[in-house]
Amino acid sequence: MLAGTASAVAAPAVAAPAGRRIAPGVTYRQFDIDARAGKARAHLLTVDLANPHVRVDLLYPGVVAARATVSRLADSAGAVAGVNGDFFHITETQHPGVQATGASVGPAVAAGKVLKAAVPKGQRFGPALPAGTGTQDVFGVGTDRRARLDRLSLAGTVGTPDGRLALKGLNQYALPVNSVGAFTAKWGSASRARAVCGTDTQRSAPCSEETYEVKVRAGRVASVSAAPGSGAIPADTTVLVGREEGARRLRTLSVGDPVDVTHSLVAASSGVPYTFAIGGFPVLRGGAPLSGLDDVTSAVRTAVGYKDGGQQLLLLALDGAADHRGLTVAEEADTMRSLGASAAFNLDGGGSTELVTRAAGAGAVSVRNHPSGGAERPVPNGIGVFSTG
Repeated sequence: MLAGTASAVAAPAVAAPAGRRIAPGVTYRQFDIDARAGKARAHLLTVDLANPHVRVDLLYPGVVAARATVSRLADSAGAVAGVNGDFFHITETQHPGVQATGASVGPAVAAGKVLKAAVPKGQRFGPALPAGTGTQDVFGVGTDRRARLDRLSLAGTVGTPDGRLALKGLNQYALPVNSVGAFTAKWGSASRARAVCGTDTQRSAPCSEETYEVKVRAGRVASVSAAPGSGAIPADTTVLVGREEGARRLRTLSVGDPVDVTHSLVAASSGVPYTFAIGGFPVLRGGAPLSGLDDVTSAVRTAVGYKDGGQQLLLLALDGAADHRGLTVAEEADTMRSLGASAAFNLDGGGSTELVTRAAGAGAVSVRNHPSGGAERPVPNGIGVFSTG
């Protein structure tokens, strides 16, 4: 799934002059912030999307349910810079025998193609969400090369001889109660068993006792099973997993029955298709912080924002070295606003926070911040910056 050579384990960040040019339209700098918990150090990438030689896209290891370090993801994709991305299914202690998938929480779009939809709100990992936000929130860039905050919801159906069923999941580690979800080759080989555990409001709730799986190959049912399986999914195959009422509906299908599956992500506000989108949660809209942002818990954080009508991106990652402190979510929003952002979006933080750049002529990226865990943490996705200059 990954090509190229992975970078070495994260080394201490090397100070860079303010505004060092990484590539045409891409600059890097670091600076300190006087925060509630003490002095925090920020690493900042500024990306000019108005420059025809630069673009951004999703970094991911080829499938949804897999992880790799940001440096390896960036090097494999040929990115000149990048940061870590969405929160993800990092651990699975509540359901013995069920493995963590490593899949991300929110929707994902890469190179204009839909990869996955969002898990139910009660199944997410990460800090408490600001009021009025949810797992469908995304930061994305459209075909017009402008960044936006939006929400992407799944629209899909399963056509059967008895009629059409609503599709409520796509390549996600948790399905809504009573639903049917689809898994494609982009899911990977991880077990699909976790998809039927927990509920829409409680991640630790028991796994469903009523499940069913149907494999559809070339438009017809190829096999059925009473429980979700695992293993790579061929390109011509879609695996349908049902729980509760969804399982009961799938049990009406027999091998050989015709089945068609449709799915897309529908934007709440943008009429422009997305070339790239990633999950997280908004902290700044219209130049103003969202109400009720946490102003107590300081942590190492990653954020992305935009200014100038979405043409200028700001990618910020805090340093996790022991002598540096973190920011609260409210301070993160204020910092992005002070940098000129009109909108900002919080990504995964803590040990996941990382920012990498590749010097001109170098064969691999360098890690610019100190990961708080002492080494790079494998993550499911990130934001990559690419240059043709």
